Amino acid sequence: MTATLQPPTGNWKPVVALLLSAGWLAGCSVGPDYKAPTLALPGKWSGQPGKGTTAAPQLARWWTRFDDPILDRLMDEAVAGNLDVAMAKANIRQARATRRQAIGSLFPSLEGTGEALGAKSGSTTLTGYYPSEGQFQAGFDASWELDLFGENRRTVEAATYGEQAAEENLRSTLLTLVGDVAADYVEARGYQARIALAQRTAASERQTAALTRTKFQVGSSSAVDVSNAEGEAASTEATIPQLRASYATTVHSLAVLTGRAPAELDALMKKPRRIPSPGLPMPTGIPASILNNRPDVRYAERQLAQYTAKIGEAEAARYPSVSLTGDITTSGTKVGDLGKGSSISWSFGPTLTVPIFNGGQLAAAVDVARAERDQYFVAYKSAVLTALKDVEDAIVSLTQERIRYGKLAASAKSYGEAFNLGQSLYKAGSQSFLDLLTAQRSFYSAEDSQIQSQVSMATDYIALNKALGGGWTGTVDVSKPEVVDVGTGPHRPAAP
Repeated sequence: MTATLQPPTGNWKPVVALLLSAGWLAGCSVGPDYKAPTLALPGKWSGQPGKGTTAAPQLARWWTRFDDPILDRLMDEAVAGNLDVAMAKANIRQARATRRQAIGSLFPSLEGTGEALGAKSGSTTLTGYYPSEGQFQAGFDASWELDLFGENRRTVEAATYGEQAAEENLRSTLLTLVGDVAADYVEARGYQARIALAQRTAASERQTAALTRTKFQVGSSSAVDVSNAEGEAASTEATIPQLRASYATTVHSLAVLTGRAPAELDALMKKPRRIPSPGLPMPTGIPASILNNRPDVRYAERQLAQYTAKIGEAEAARYPSVSLTGDITTSGTKVGDLGKGSSISWSFGPTLTVPIFNGGQLAAAVDVARAERDQYFVAYKSAVLTALKDVEDAIVSLTQERIRYGKLAASAKSYGEAFNLGQSLYKAGSQSFLDLLTAQRSFYSAEDSQIQSQVSMATDYIALNKALGGGWTGTVDVSKPEVVDVGTGPHRPAAP
């Protein structure tokens, strides 16, 4: 229940006193003022030697260090055409419009009215009814809620933080997008390399099977060796369709990320290219840098700020509110008389509304707002811890994958030498087919593992850049709507 009090007509002392009080209270706000939380962060990453800080990571357009013009092109197309980015841009436009709405509540509102009234009396004769003249009225109604305890200002504050959160959400979407595009591109090139390896290996195995059959025909090999040789070749060939299917799926995913139909990148990606390889180990900065670099962390912090301001909104609703209302009305018997020779009336005064009894709803609303703020505080801490974990995981994975790749490269080299030597010995009849088959299997497996490790190493490099907050650094136009409405003025609705 609320009580609404208005001053007696003609007595201006209460009005003046109320306005003076309103002027004194106009700068007041209730509820907590937001301060960015301070979290204890480690001084360095676990893999950093020494106690000093490292150089700041170079995150601007990090994918260009792969030196692949097709990847660079796909990045530009993805930022322009990705649907998640379009959704995030629409969210920014919504947040900005919400803020403009909130700002409008700080200003007075003015409405114009006009009406034409028919006659209420007339005369009747034998020939008919003759009404008296009508009456025309016009006027203005004005109202202004004095924001004594900052409810409207807290609403604007919350909307401002909401707009900033929407902008950070767009940056977070772009960070995820460029990482996904790079990862899919690397994976697609990896599948191409594995397909080419399987085709080369299958061709070599077919040659070995043909040689074994020739040796069998001259009695220097057995039918078992021929069957094993042909079976091994068929087994390798059987992996190719599966690899091609995985390649196609990855390219389709890449196309959707750029906002295209799944098959539209087939021609662009058809020609195999090398697997993108990261350069030298990149600097990772210090753990505290993720608070500024990671848009998802900044997004969580802005949400915390937004819901802190909402506590003030809910708290201010428990306090009295004052509105200034007034109207001016002019009336006349003709439209032309409204500006001259008309009667004019006006009224002006404040209205005080005091919440008296509402069953605890307003106090409960404050408790709800505080609980929501606590949830977003926990979400912010979780975002920071997740970011730290992402970086630590990526550093370890990339470091260990570099070591693994080196070992696999040495393994593939040794197995390759063993297979080449075994081939020569088998042709000369100095080695059994089983030894040659084992060497060939080992060589193919080592080369395939080396390719997969190369893909994993590039993927870990991508993950590290994402974890450190590397994303799109260019300008993104968020002002253009996805749907442009036309003919929105007064018109007859189209038939359904």
